[in-house]
Amino acid sequence: MIKVRNLKKHFGPKAAVNGVSFSVEKGEVLGFLGPNGAGKSTTMRMITGFIPPTDGDISVGGFDVSENPIAAKRLIGYLPENAPAYSDMTVAGFLGFAAELRGLFGEAKRKAVHRVIEMCFLEPVIHQSIETLSKGYKHRTCFAQSILHDPEVLILDEPTDGLDPNQKHEVRTLIRAMGEKKAIIFSTHILEEVEAVCSRAIIIDRGVVVANGTPAELKRRSGKAGNVTLRLAGNLSAPAVAAKINALPGVQTSTALSETPLALSVTPCKDGNAAGGALARSLFDLAKREAWEVEELHTEEGRLDEVFHNITLGDKATQAATQEAAQ
Repeated sequence: MIKVRNLKKHFGPKAAVNGVSFSVEKGEVLGFLGPNGAGKSTTMRMITGFIPPTDGDISVGGFDVSENPIAAKRLIGYLPENAPAYSDMTVAGFLGFAAELRGLFGEAKRKAVHRVIEMCFLEPVIHQSIETLSKGYKHRTCFAQSILHDPEVLILDEPTDGLDPNQKHEVRTLIRAMGEKKAIIFSTHILEEVEAVCSRAIIIDRGVVVANGTPAELKRRSGKAGNVTLRLAGNLSAPAVAAKINALPGVQTSTALSETPLALSVTPCKDGNAAGGALARSLFDLAKREAWEVEELHTEEGRLDEVFHNITLGDKATQAATQEAAQ
């Protein structure tokens, strides 16, 4: 549904987006991650046709955004950054106005407005002016306008910004449900949202895509992915236990996390959860043979925040080489 190829955007001498390429299929929810100033919002604005690219190609539903913008935009629902709206309008008035802009009139308009009011839980504020709303209700009103025409493509820039925990849960549930039939891109700084909602995620840094994969694939890039945590009850000697663990096939090293109770982090020789899973079984068998009382045994999946940090704030030489290759 969305195809982006070698997309670039320059503001004077500054390259805000520098050779970004990716695609999103129907039934896919793509998380768009990156530090502030990485080029996320600029990329989303170009996809929606809000600003033109300096170079590169964008198509939505088979329509080139530059050559056939109206046809492409009919397929898109867009929630911009900071959720702009006309503050003097009521919620019902604003949604009715947005519906007419989308070509909905009469009964079709009434049904569309009623549907999004229910979906976004706006019933208590439909007759209030937007300027009197809380930040959360303003954001939900603007989210509602983005889905009025039941678009095939959704571009959502920080869709849970300003929402309380319950509202965030509602919006995430809604995005996840809509993602079964639509192509969705949404940017976020909340990494738990990526794991909760996204089928795939892209990390962009300084205008370049530096990672692309499912949340599970990205977490496996964590330095701790595949490590096994073992916690034992009783008064045991850490060096003696570590010596027995280190003698197991497939163990690279073990590190004591605490001594009372004894807890160790065990690193397998091979990266990844498969190796960690085999190691966990070996550790369980060892504990059984040694009559150790196991309080905890689990394999570390990896942490998305660690991966994000390492990719965006890690080896600067590697990042520079990535950018040079992209150019």
